[in-house]
Parts: sequence; structure tokens; C-alpha cells
Amino acid sequence: MPLTVQDVDRFEMARPRLEAIAYRLLGSAYEAQDVVQETFLRWQAADVDRVEVPEAWLTKVLTNLCLNQLASARARRETYVGRWLPEPLLAGDPMLGPADTVEQRESVSYAVLTLMERLSPSERAVYVLREAFDYPHREIAEILDITEAASQQIFHRAKKHLAHGKARREIDEAAAFRVVEEFLAAATSGQTGELVRLLTKDAISVGDGGGKVPARTRAFEGAAAVAQFMRGLFKPTGAKRAIVGGSSEIYAWAANGEPAVVAVVEGRVVAIMCLEVTAGGITACRTQANPDKLERATEQWTAADHGRPLLMV
Repeated sequence: MPLTVQDVDRFEMARPRLEAIAYRLLGSAYEAQDVVQETFLRWQAADVDRVEVPEAWLTKVLTNLCLNQLASARARRETYVGRWLPEPLLAGDPMLGPADTVEQRESVSYAVLTLMERLSPSERAVYVLREAFDYPHREIAEILDITEAASQQIFHRAKKHLAHGKARREIDEAAAFRVVEEFLAAATSGQTGELVRLLTKDAISVGDGGGKVPARTRAFEGAAAVAQFMRGLFKPTGAKRAIVGGSSEIYAWAANGEPAVVAVVEGRVVAIMCLEVTAGGITACRTQANPDKLERATEQWTAADHGRPLLMV
């Protein structure tokens, strides 16, 4: 039986929430849109008149599609060229989902999305549904076909896996811009000591080029090594322009609730560096440069009022 206009409207009302859940589960906007579309096809094929609670039904279908996707993603990442990092989303992207609580903002931070790669698919699902969307364990148990006690145990195990010893600082967008401005000023000062001062002693820098853009497989570790790398990274050279197709405009922005350096060439986002900030300073610089993971960011950037760049590289 074909869907009525009301049935389609019910799905479209749920779409933003479904996309936000799928993005947190998969770390990819493109894959999130795919599984949401597949969820719609399942909705279209279902006898929707017999669905008592559409929100619960759609969440269950979506979550299980994501679990299947995560299982196959693990195999794909074993052959991924270089280090795998999630797809970053720029501030204001509706796929970031709810950000009313500290827990919701934390669950979509680039730092936590990266750390969630440590979790099993079931741990990731329980963590996201509970922490980011405040589902009670009773409903999570129904979605995942497990017991309520098992849901609670999986959640505590996931939280333990994600604990990495350093609490992120809560930073609003204005503060994020100031962090990036100070970071860029230090990186381009010609004195690595200025940047070392902003970094924690055990700071790291990692990048994802997906085999399409040069990116070091191993992380730079320690404030001195990271500072030295950043000093070279923001120094203009012909080789860098050749790789990205021109001079890069460098902006201060925010992505996934973290301060971010955004590099743009002729309106196309070519890199996003997310800065993880703790009370002790910047503890991680994670750069996404794989063009396949920057298409949505480019769409969002084109629609944004981003002002003038801070520098050109």
C-alpha cells in the first residue's frame, strides 16, 4: 500500500533526528544519509498503519542498519590508506543534532567521534542513544533486542573505553575563534616556542588524507614535534599549492563543537583541523584532508558568511 502524504510527513519530521543518530554512529555524513534513505525505503514497504510508535520503529530500523554498516566498515578500514578519521561537520550543520547538554555536545565532538572507533558496534549504539539522545535503557533494550540490564552494562563499558583522562574544555564559538587565531599566530610567528606554550606536553597531531592527499601515517607526538610540524605546515610553498590546486585561504571556525582551522581553495574546503582543548592547553590536532570527507563541509561553507581569511598559504 503506497504511503499517504501524512505518512511521508511523519518520516520527514523524524529525518533530522535519524540523520543525527546515524552520523554519530557512523562518523560519516554521506553514510548517514544513505542509511536514512534505506530506512525510508523500509518505511515505504512496511504496513505503517500497524506501527504503533513510528519514532521507535524508525529508530530501531535505522540503528540496526547502522550496526550492519559498522560491521562491514571495520573490514574496510583495515585496507584504508593511512589513518582513518571521522568526517567533520562545520558549526551550524543540522546533522550535528541536539546540543542542549554537556553530554550531547561531548558525544559529537571530533575527539569523542575519533575515540568511538575503540567501541564495538553495540557499545557505540548504546552510548549514542543514551548519552546523545537520552533514550532510557528500557527503550534501548527494545531497539537492540537485548535486556535492560545488558544495555546498562554495555553503556558503562562504553563510557570506560572512552575515558581518556583529560576533560575537554567547554568552548563557545566566539572562544573557539580566539583559540584558532592564537594558534595560527603562534604557528606563523617563526618561533616554535610560542606554539609549544599553547600545547600540552603530550600533544599529538594526526591527519587523514585517504590516500588522495599526503598525510603522515604515524602521529607527531609531543609539543615540540607538533609545533615544528605546524610551523612547516603553515609556511606557503609551491608544492602545497600544487597538491590542493591553488593558494589556501585559512579561517578560524568551529567544527563538531571544537575550535577548527578551515583551509579553503576557490570556495572548496580542502582541510579541516579540529583542535582538542583541555584545561592544560591544546592536546590534539586532528586534520581531515580526504576530499571525499569534505564535500558536505564545502556545501555548508558555501552557504555560510565566513568573512575574510586570517592568512593565505
